[in-house]
Amino acid sequence: MRQATMTIHLRADRALFRFSGPDAHKLLNDVVTGHIPAAGDGAGEAAAAWALLSPQGKILAEGLAGHAPDGIWLDVHQSVADDFFKRMKMYRLRAQVVIDDLRETHRVGFAPDATPGLIHHSDRLGPQAIGFRVIAPVEATADWVQSDAAYQSARIAAGIAHQGNDFPANDAFAHDIGLDILDGIDFAKGCYVGQEVVSRMKHRGTARRRPVVVRGVTAPAGTPVLAGEREAGTIGQVVDGMAVAIVRLDRITDPSAVTVGGQPVAINLPTWASYAFGEASAED
Repeated sequence: MRQATMTIHLRADRALFRFSGPDAHKLLNDVVTGHIPAAGDGAGEAAAAWALLSPQGKILAEGLAGHAPDGIWLDVHQSVADDFFKRMKMYRLRAQVVIDDLRETHRVGFAPDATPGLIHHSDRLGPQAIGFRVIAPVEATADWVQSDAAYQSARIAAGIAHQGNDFPANDAFAHDIGLDILDGIDFAKGCYVGQEVVSRMKHRGTARRRPVVVRGVTAPAGTPVLAGEREAGTIGQVVDGMAVAIVRLDRITDPSAVTVGGQPVAINLPTWASYAFGEASAED
């Protein structure tokens, strides 16, 4: 049973879906970018990062996927939940898969530590770990902290960009948010929706936008990041003066000369980044 002292923070902007049935694993692996594990019990093993792409390679939905004894649980931002549900039912076709919309019955939470007694998966993206994703029925969440500020602060400091918080649907490529580095793309498996674009960006080195961490922010989300007088990107959700921005690396040749909303800011690469400021893509 979960200890009374365990702190779990409600992530109210996440929507849950459960995929079950003999073809559930195959369906997900055939459609999304990530490598979905074949088994798991929801007792702390790592969740899989993934994205559902348009045929043009833009992110339509993204989140984590993790097993529990009764299926595979995926979470997405509430803003794309209806579209995600509709698309996955379309891709299901005749496969033996049940897709349950759990937005009314279950909630997603964040815990710094493991939560025995509840479904929980390690929120680990490549080398970057951010506590645990917790899943519980609504009635079991009354004592959760009703704010996700702790989670948002942790993932922003780590340079993890989230759809809905930092960029809208059909706006960013998987490489733009670092999924190729954060184990959110399985480059060894067969085709999935948008796979040709992802593969081309990898092999041609054409990824020109990447996530960075911006500190000292006083402007709201959506404010442009300026490198001198030139716009390099925009900031996402702001928490405690920090934000993730998806920027054109080639436009930031002097990180000390970056401003947001007319104010100087500190801009840094995430610790997991394999890219650098000033880099130009192979097509530039």
